[in-house]
Amino acid sequence: MKLSIVVPAYNEEENIVDVINEIEETVDTDCELVIINDHSTDSTSSLVKGLQKKYKNISLYDNQEARGFANAVKAGLEKAAGDYVVLVMGDLCDDLETIKKMVEKLDQGYDVACGCRYIKGGGRLGGSSLKAFLSRYGGITLHFLLGIPTHDISNAFKMYRKKILKDIIIESQGFEISMEIPLKAYYNGAKVTEVATVWRERTKGSSSFKVFQLLPRYLGLYLWAIGKRLSGKKLIAHSSWLMDKRRRSS
Repeated sequence: MKLSIVVPAYNEEENIVDVINEIEETVDTDCELVIINDHSTDSTSSLVKGLQKKYKNISLYDNQEARGFANAVKAGLEKAAGDYVVLVMGDLCDDLETIKKMVEKLDQGYDVACGCRYIKGGGRLGGSSLKAFLSRYGGITLHFLLGIPTHDISNAFKMYRKKILKDIIIESQGFEISMEIPLKAYYNGAKVTEVATVWRERTKGSSSFKVFQLLPRYLGLYLWAIGKRLSGKKLIAHSSWLMDKRRRSS
């Protein structure tokens, strides 16, 4: 199977049906849809089970570890059977049309395709201005300081070549996992690129993302990444523009 779409879901009864229907209607690549129920206390799980009768490519699993985004993501990555794995949020914030562009990038040889809100064609609609500033500042500064070929390192909406994930030891406890995986993949020599995407703030349900609670974890990863760069560790920077330049000159 070529593609696995992983959706971590915690108390998303107001959104999960719409998310699944939109995925099924939008994504034309042969795929499995892996829903991870992250200890929901509402009807998220039963709603997904109801849709399994309609869509035969849906698998539903419970997060067997402690509740939290990182553990739900790890469960999804372990269950995913596809060669490519993309994380999609359960609140309709991600532009699913971007998945096609991500698949094209991995077909070209890249290992990680990052959805980017901060390049031409991308955007961020709604949400906290503080979170927007922090994600934009962090992404852009790491792009220039490390040479990592994305301006939006913290965005969870990314597609990975499954085989590169086996070499990454995930240590995150929360949402910072979205930053940890691509950074470690990059230092391992993965070919990273980005595609423009538009992110929209949820209109239903409540987010469990708490910026002040999570900021120290993001800051720790930020400083770790810069420390690796300053330590003189050799970086294998497979930027999108470099690969495109080589193609044009060949």
